[in-house]
Amino acid sequence: MSDIEIAQRAVMKPVVELMRERYAVEAEHLVPYGHYKAKLSLDYIRQLEGRDDGRLILVTAVSPTPAGEGKTTTSVGLGDALNRLGHNTITCLREPSLGPCFGIKGGAAGGGYAQIVPMEDINLHFTGDFHAIGAAHNLLAAMLDNHITHGNELDIDPRLITYKRVMDMNDRALRQTVVGLGGTPNGFPREDGFDITVASEVMAIFCLATSLADLKERLGRIVVGYTRAERKPVTAKELQAHGAMAALLKDAISPNVVQSLENNIAFVHGGPFANIAHGCNSVTATRTALKLADYVVTEAGFGADLGAEKFIDIKCRMADLKPRMVVLVATVRALKYHGGVAVPDLGEENLAALEAGCVNLERHLENITQVFGLPCVVSINHFTQDTDAEIELVQKKAEALGATAVVARHWADGGAGAEALAEAVAKVAESNTVEHQYTYPQSASLWDKIRAVATRVYGAEDIAANAKVRAQIDELGATYPDFPVCIAKTQMSFSTDPTRRGAPSGHTVEVSEVRVAAGAGFIVAIAGNMMTMPGLPKAPAAQRIDVDDSGKIIGLF
Repeated sequence: MSDIEIAQRAVMKPVVELMRERYAVEAEHLVPYGHYKAKLSLDYIRQLEGRDDGRLILVTAVSPTPAGEGKTTTSVGLGDALNRLGHNTITCLREPSLGPCFGIKGGAAGGGYAQIVPMEDINLHFTGDFHAIGAAHNLLAAMLDNHITHGNELDIDPRLITYKRVMDMNDRALRQTVVGLGGTPNGFPREDGFDITVASEVMAIFCLATSLADLKERLGRIVVGYTRAERKPVTAKELQAHGAMAALLKDAISPNVVQSLENNIAFVHGGPFANIAHGCNSVTATRTALKLADYVVTEAGFGADLGAEKFIDIKCRMADLKPRMVVLVATVRALKYHGGVAVPDLGEENLAALEAGCVNLERHLENITQVFGLPCVVSINHFTQDTDAEIELVQKKAEALGATAVVARHWADGGAGAEALAEAVAKVAESNTVEHQYTYPQSASLWDKIRAVATRVYGAEDIAANAKVRAQIDELGATYPDFPVCIAKTQMSFSTDPTRRGAPSGHTVEVSEVRVAAGAGFIVAIAGNMMTMPGLPKAPAAQRIDVDDSGKIIGLF
């Protein structure tokens, strides 16, 4: 069966009853969205503040390939397996974006028998969080142009506006636009553009805010542009937009509660991409889960060079989170791809290519253990075409670097197929007392922060930028000296060239643009030709997604 067919046959339990049975959370603290989705109230979350934290497990992966790695599937399977072993576990995931859902992925709620449900709802409109984020973001954009139309008291230079509009869809035609055409009733013409909602600073703020008050304060710090005379930054607070933006987000900020196919609780909340944003679910959801459960399994987007680095250097730094260990997801297929095998040939045994591709696994492992200073278990996400010789080779490669490599069959067998992985993870998590390390000190210059990530994590020789961008880096670094950096880079390679497989070294990372996310509290450095509004592929997933006459969704997977 396809993923959606498996999900539609799931025997779900009312999520309000599950929360009462598992965590003694009474119905009054939950806002149901039907029977199988709910939001957990912020009032209840505040009552948990005095509790001890459980153990935090980060799931990340090797560099993505067209063959797929199954990071979300592994997160769900590991959570189910830990629960099967008697460890009270909550899985914390990001919400899927409609862009990749209708673009390439076609869904992002796990796969096979390791999924979160209701799958169609989670992949489509869910509880409306992304719509609220997009509305809040675009309200500020509308108020900005309205301010200029009605006299421009703040003296905003239309040529120096940095705040684009957003939508939760891949639409390359909107990357660069002109607004205000049609004469004086429509305002002043100026260049504009769209980013995808998951790249919005409002999304980043949403995921890093710890309360409604913190949310509103952060929204007020968003820089929308600069003044004519003094080049002074203009903020959302000066436009008096942050209160209304927070009002649009007041319900969305509460974590979403759903369940796995095996009726284990999952919090699914927030969804910034890791290739263009910081790639982690909300701090509120993660902290809440840590107060309720013995173990919390969370994921960070794409490969460890992006998601795990930003999880450590941004999310953990800001929220004072302390992960116990990391699970690195790899597949034989993905490693053969990094060894040079074409996608149609990945099902054939090829030990030479696999060995060559293992350099990608090795680089990620070294980053996790040496740069981030955390112990790591490699999860070999099993595919039916994998041979015993191939699996043995990957295990030996991992063990040579001091990591345990475990074959996981959760896609086919659910939590039962990941019990060996769960046992290895629990053993490491319970014994580790070492705290993680950051890639760079907070006191470093912005240029040195970018260089540290590029050289220590990406394997680059150095970084580069033209004179204009270098001046912006120096200026933003001086203005916001404590901000970490969030590098927007292709997820397909350690370099900025998506075609360079394996573990390229000695390259130069070209920084093409920098932006301040003052509300989120980090600087975005765009490396290479990274786009913050993706496009659709030649044959988008939307072509196969449909609904039958009974209202049943088909084609999601």
